[in-house]
Amino acid sequence: MEEKIYKTMGRSGAWNIAIGVVVIVIGLAAGVVSILTGAKLIKDRAGLMF
Repeated sequence: MEEKIYKTMGRSGAWNIAIGVVVIVIGLAAGVVSILTGAKLIKDRAGLMF
């Protein structure tokens, strides 16, 4: 019984680390895209005429 719990905890820990890495990568990518989009909007705002 203890061996099964030991293996389950190991798998859960590995999955948590993998999911954490994926979330970090997605978060960084979203942040970079957001910064680039904001910079483009600020640059293009000078061309607006009302």
